[in-house]
Amino acid sequence: MLLVKTKIGTSPIHGIGIFADELITKGTRIWEYREGVDSRFDQKFLETLPDPAHKQMLNYAYKNPLTGLYVLCGDDARFFNHSENPNTDDLGFDEALVQGEGITVANRDIQPGEEIVSNYRSFDSTAREKGIL
Repeated sequence: MLLVKTKIGTSPIHGIGIFADELITKGTRIWEYREGVDSRFDQKFLETLPDPAHKQMLNYAYKNPLTGLYVLCGDDARFFNHSENPNTDDLGFDEALVQGEGITVANRDIQPGEEIVSNYRSFDSTAREKGIL
């Protein structure tokens, strides 16, 4: 669940992105898993879905390297794009923080209108399959 004010828009990186709609200072918690907003599911559930839904879920979900579960953000957090030079850090995926999910924090001040980006490899064990090497 997003914990800061954001908006979505056209991204110069890829399709739709998520942008700060307020100043987000370094160290601010931007995202955390919240049951009821976000959801987790396993490979078995994914295999029960029709092909179009299966592809959609894989496009927006990430696979937690610690739990092996897929996580689908139920709000606009699903529009975080990948960057080799992210303005966020994804913490706790090796420590099972926040109900087995990590947290996303600003690793520097993020200005209003700036795209919020993460390094997918820090939290998504399927990043390589998605073309993020």
